[in-house]
Amino acid sequence: MKLWKSVAAAAALSLVSLSALASDYKVGELTLTQPWTRATPPKAKAGGGFVEIVNNGTDTDRLVAVSSDVAAKVEIHEMAVTDGVMKMRKMENGIDIPAGETVALQPGGFHIMFMGLNQSFEEGTSIPVVLTFEKAGDVAIELPVAKMGAKAPDGEAAHGAMDHSKMDHGKN
Repeated sequence: MKLWKSVAAAAALSLVSLSALASDYKVGELTLTQPWTRATPPKAKAGGGFVEIVNNGTDTDRLVAVSSDVAAKVEIHEMAVTDGVMKMRKMENGIDIPAGETVALQPGGFHIMFMGLNQSFEEGTSIPVVLTFEKAGDVAIELPVAKMGAKAPDGEAAHGAMDHSKMDHGKN
């Protein structure tokens, strides 16, 4: 009986370790970690996606496009506060991923912007996305959906979290 408990414990530990690794993706010299998004209200028109991109290479690469079937339009955006005013803009030329550095797409900064959602993002599901890099090429990833208002992939709720569903994104 003791042997079976040890085997079961080892198997459970292996599954936990594999699930932790399952959220890492590699393309070329890039490693993508901690992909996630937030749950959206049922009739939301927009949502944001987040991931950390580590460039293990010796040359800068560039995230040039994102795509997904869950929205009419998917873009790379930056949110910044300028003179006390929060502004969001499309990154027309993408985002540089400098050699040896990590670039975080996260709430309040660079992020994936889903506009014209075809479906709500439901907590506990995943959203498929393809990221296109100038040098490394395409990589398909899954963004696990955290609870509504989360500010981190573990689902920690944010106070005054950005609700993309009510933003006016204007024309780009």
